[in-house]
Amino acid sequence: MKFTNEEILETVGMIAEDKLDIRTVTLGISILDCSDPDPTACARKIREKILAKGAELGQKTDFISDEYGLPIVNKRISLTPISLVVPIANPAAFLEVADAVDKTAAEIGVDFVGGYTAMIQKGQTAIDKSMLEAMPEVLATTRRFCASVVLASTKAGINMDGCFTMSWIMKDTAQLTAADDGIGCAKLVLFANPVEDNPFMAGAYYGTGENESSILVGVSGPGAVRRALERLGPDANLGEVAETIKKTAFKITRAGELVGTKIAQHLGLSFGNLDLSLAPTPAKGDSVGQILETIGLAMPGAPGSTAALMMLNDAVKKGGLFASSSVGGLSGAFIPVSEDASMINAAKRGAITLEKLEAMTSVCSVGLDMIAVPGDISPETLAAIIADEMAIGCANNKTTAVRIIPAPGKDVGDFVHFGGLLGEAPVMAVSRVSADTFVRRGGRIPAPLQSLKN
Repeated sequence: MKFTNEEILETVGMIAEDKLDIRTVTLGISILDCSDPDPTACARKIREKILAKGAELGQKTDFISDEYGLPIVNKRISLTPISLVVPIANPAAFLEVADAVDKTAAEIGVDFVGGYTAMIQKGQTAIDKSMLEAMPEVLATTRRFCASVVLASTKAGINMDGCFTMSWIMKDTAQLTAADDGIGCAKLVLFANPVEDNPFMAGAYYGTGENESSILVGVSGPGAVRRALERLGPDANLGEVAETIKKTAFKITRAGELVGTKIAQHLGLSFGNLDLSLAPTPAKGDSVGQILETIGLAMPGAPGSTAALMMLNDAVKKGGLFASSSVGGLSGAFIPVSEDASMINAAKRGAITLEKLEAMTSVCSVGLDMIAVPGDISPETLAAIIADEMAIGCANNKTTAVRIIPAPGKDVGDFVHFGGLLGEAPVMAVSRVSADTFVRRGGRIPAPLQSLKN
């Protein structure tokens, strides 16, 4: 892969002025060979595998960052779903393994680990049930281990019993971390149609179809896209806007692929993929919401927000796919409320609501992300919100997700504060119209007609 002098200078400008960074270098590790019915032995094997594959991750990542002058914000690891590795239906076993993973990650300087994952889109095994039973305590007692649960897919439909179960688990997790505004729920993602090569937390896990180990890179460049649109000016039509976004995504992808391949080479691993997702931060200018404002909306949530977001997401994917054959993961635009300064402002001012966010998730990369709701929300209402988002994923054959924080002791208008990349968010209003009977019916919503493709 060769770069022209013009490309290099443009990339330098995006780094210096537009907050372009590599949001994460994620080391994917298969731990299927670490399975053991003795939880102590299983924990030891996983620890040894992480150390063997990841001990030099921090050092090599910092070296490449310094060599190319491209900031790398996080170093992360994604593991094979733990529910496939711990072959014993005992919550204590999962607590022991999770503690070992968390301590090992701290030892080698990794920011987050993904893989406390269960896939229950059609139902639960005894092992899944034990893992879920331990989940609130795992999320409350570990700092780095992130959890995800697959509740739906286009092929399977929606596990409504699973949605209801997870609503209780979210409530329990929030209570256990109430001193920190329910931050445990910020490490928990619920999925429809997840991908197996996603480098972004909290939903990352390393799928069974992946290599033994590989490097996954997540690039973030909302500031670069916003600045490109500002230079384009307000008189350009929307076709020209889309073309500018596409060209900028191309340049961002090229930079990310260079970093990913070099780190993989230094670690003696394969380069898995590049996830070109516009992932915002609370920092000024590093916002997906501000891109929507630059396109012409007064703020996110205004009429037209869904259409503008669809155009943004599509142009990002087109530019990335043209730049690299290794684009994967989610690759699009994230709209987390607490992690985006413009989204925080829109939510605070009432311009964006939970219902409008749900509509926007039909065209974005993820879903209802980092949204704080009143702590007294009922499990039935929470389960119904989860089910609605799962339905969008199933019907549209796309990945959707839910990361909601039922903030203990907080009500509409209060704020939760997490700090760092997780930011802060106003507690948003939730409909009080009951869905209790619907949720309590349980069972599984059948797969939609579009699942029959064979």
